[in-house]
Amino acid sequence: MAKGVSAPKVYAGKETRLAFPSDGYRLQGTLHLPDRLTPNLIVGSHGLYSSGNSPKQVELAHRCCQMGIAYFRFDHRGCGRSQGRFEAVTTLPGRRNDLVDAVSFLRKTFSFGPQLGLFGSSFGGTTCLAAAGILKPSRLVTLAAPVDSRSILAAVKKDEAPVAPLFFKDVFQFDLRDELVAISDLLVIHGDKDELIPSSHAEVIFKRAHSPKKLLFITGGDHRLSRRNHQQEFISETMNWLKPLTNPLPNDREIPC
Repeated sequence: MAKGVSAPKVYAGKETRLAFPSDGYRLQGTLHLPDRLTPNLIVGSHGLYSSGNSPKQVELAHRCCQMGIAYFRFDHRGCGRSQGRFEAVTTLPGRRNDLVDAVSFLRKTFSFGPQLGLFGSSFGGTTCLAAAGILKPSRLVTLAAPVDSRSILAAVKKDEAPVAPLFFKDVFQFDLRDELVAISDLLVIHGDKDELIPSSHAEVIFKRAHSPKKLLFITGGDHRLSRRNHQQEFISETMNWLKPLTNPLPNDREIPC
């Protein structure tokens, strides 16, 4: 690249901050809208202690807008800018409700295409799997998602979590194995060197889900995909899986700038 010439920026779409209710909590999020009248929609669910501002979701939102897909990233109850005290409101049913209510709010407020995509990282992936039976996504992507809570306590101890382990023993119990048989159109991604959630969780999710489905182990990848080449592989594979959501409706057209 010539000296003094900057790299082109990835189109981020029109960003709009939104608030919506879920079980009495006011949740905050950001909607990325491409220049298209009725884009299909993808909604992201972040990890246990994270927020909708995670770098993975921000980059996914920008890439989706480039492809003409809308993307909504938000803070679950008790996280980021949303209401609630984390240790008092965090459960899998609660996060599932957040996700379902986010989709319901968006569909009532904006005009989207008929296809819905879901993306979830770590516990966000678990949340997407739990909500899939209700939302019926056309495409679903999970990254480093635990299928049950058995290994969560061990992971919390390794990760020096800010919440007491007793919280996970008494409140945070789940097992999604039986629910996976109703899920399809699923891409399961997991680092094979994940130090928090064993890659065996990905194998269980993949085996119990229906086709079409795909399992991808990122060689050398840790839980957060800390290395840039691992992040790039994740983004590339995810966007390839989400390509069917770029198909416009017959009456769709790009909005002139």
